[in-house]
Amino acid sequence: MPDSPESKIATADALTLLLYNQHALGAAIEEITKWLSENGVGSVAANAMVAMETLDTNAKGITDAIMRLRL
Repeated sequence: MPDSPESKIATADALTLLLYNQHALGAAIEEITKWLSENGVGSVAANAMVAMETLDTNAKGITDAIMRLRL
């Protein structure tokens, strides 16, 4: 059953929703980072940038998994 087409579609759909959440979190962190930088809290902004890089890396992995499932 785990290899059925319906199961793969459901998994890909769930991963797609997680990817959308990943993008939303990245956008929110980007806005906060911008505000922190503009208000003299550069060290915290730098830490937020590292978090954004992690989100970007993980989003790529999620996207790759979605594409493999949808083949």
